[in-house]
Amino acid sequence: MESFKKLIYFIYVCLIVSSCSNKYKAIVNTDEDYQIIPKPVFLEAYKGRFLVDSNTKISGSEDLRNEGEYLAEMLNHVANFSTSFKVGASGDILLKLDESIENEEGYTVSVTYDKIVLSGKTAKGVFYGIQTLRQLLPASIKPNNNKIKALTIPAVEIKDYPRYVYRGMHLDVGRHFFSVDFIKKYIDFIVMHKMNTFHWHLTEDQGWRIEIKKYPKLTSIGSERKETIVGHGGTWNSKDVKYDGKPFGGYYTQEQIKDIVAYATKRHVTIIPEIELPGHSLAAIAAYPELGNTGEQYEVGTRWGVYPEIYAPTEKTFSFLEDVLTEVMDLFPSEYIHIGGDEAPKKQWEKSVFAQQLIKEKDLKDEHGLQSYFIQRIEKFLNSKGRSIIGWDEILEGGLAPNATVMSWRGTKGGIAAAKEHHDVIMTPQHACYFDHYQVKTKEAKAKEPLAIGGNVTVSDVYAYEPTPEELTEEESNYILGAQGNVWTEYIKTTEHLEYMVLPRMTALSEVVWSSKKHRDWEDFHKRLQYIVKRYDALGYNYAKHSIIDRD
Repeated sequence: MESFKKLIYFIYVCLIVSSCSNKYKAIVNTDEDYQIIPKPVFLEAYKGRFLVDSNTKISGSEDLRNEGEYLAEMLNHVANFSTSFKVGASGDILLKLDESIENEEGYTVSVTYDKIVLSGKTAKGVFYGIQTLRQLLPASIKPNNNKIKALTIPAVEIKDYPRYVYRGMHLDVGRHFFSVDFIKKYIDFIVMHKMNTFHWHLTEDQGWRIEIKKYPKLTSIGSERKETIVGHGGTWNSKDVKYDGKPFGGYYTQEQIKDIVAYATKRHVTIIPEIELPGHSLAAIAAYPELGNTGEQYEVGTRWGVYPEIYAPTEKTFSFLEDVLTEVMDLFPSEYIHIGGDEAPKKQWEKSVFAQQLIKEKDLKDEHGLQSYFIQRIEKFLNSKGRSIIGWDEILEGGLAPNATVMSWRGTKGGIAAAKEHHDVIMTPQHACYFDHYQVKTKEAKAKEPLAIGGNVTVSDVYAYEPTPEELTEEESNYILGAQGNVWTEYIKTTEHLEYMVLPRMTALSEVVWSSKKHRDWEDFHKRLQYIVKRYDALGYNYAKHSIIDRD
């Protein structure tokens, strides 16, 4: 009798659950339910909605525990119920690996009224599918909204994969320093846009931001400047230059960097550190004058622009850089180490007896050849440790290092030249990818904007950009790895300002590097943009609202 009662009760519960689920089976969804950025390769909408509530279970293999726990945390963060990930295949939301998916970052999402199946070729693909699932949730949901007891997700079939393997965002913390918490938030921006790389610019003339234990003066001296130039201020040696008179500094300890790297790794974001050389090195030379060409004691830079100070090409300097890069490699597991290589004035080398003697000894053509020699020395060292270098397009001058990847910023010519030489290329030209520029075009509009470095890059400029140049053959085009948005922070002091400069231009770039060229349409993107900013509002992100209204 007791067994019979249990059976009757079980049937009753099943009928209740079935009744609750079936009421979502025939719901007709609207276009508003499917406003996803970046646009998927294939999306077909269906009737019905999947109910997410306290009864919802998430399951998958042990290999997908990280992704399953991330999804559970995401859902729990927006509702008044708690779900969790369990190893197995019995969940209402099933995460799985599928070898038949061709692209390493590809995924499929199948949502019906009673089941969600999210598949990926790899765990990374599953993770990107979760980001799409996130955009299928109501846009206006705020985190920690304890009033929400249930969520629904519209029925849909999605098959998706990225166009480019490199989809990046850069952040300069040398000019202005940002907290660990904000760096994690910046990584979250990257994640929600299905980008996969964070280029972290850690050393500059105006501040050294990474702890190097063998060289403590890099942070005790090199991380702080005595003051900062105010406004544009004319040329660096003009009489009308004004300074704020306030010391500014900050750096990341190695423990903090390990924490940030772990945070990014769980979210499938690779962090590429940049250690500038041979130029943009005044902060290091101020800390250790013997690394310079004159032996003079310098101060950490207080203005913007290009300084004449440059590393001396001595064995002492190479030993120093190898020590620094060894500690950097211990912290960052990325294949790539960015070594800068841009805006390196050669006047000090022209006047240096040692540098001129080295040019003759190594049978180099000139100071550009010396820079090439300098970078090739560093590349050889990094290659010996199983790493590869990325440099700005100036590293083409004087001869390109054998295995270097070029980041093309002075337009596209550098990228084209490197691809024709069969070197990998990341495109980041100023006219489309520099998010420190104004995002309006007219002088009147700029007057109402926060101070920026100059120029203009609108959301439509970003969206119109095509990373693969027409000048390349089909074979040469294979060397274009992708594109990146750059954020230099000379005039960006606060996190609110930084978010304003990034969003929604980053949103436009995310579709450029993910979605196929034939599926990109400005009018369609602008329509979807109206919905994703509701998510920004719910998350409390600061963004350029005029960019949402402006269709130009």
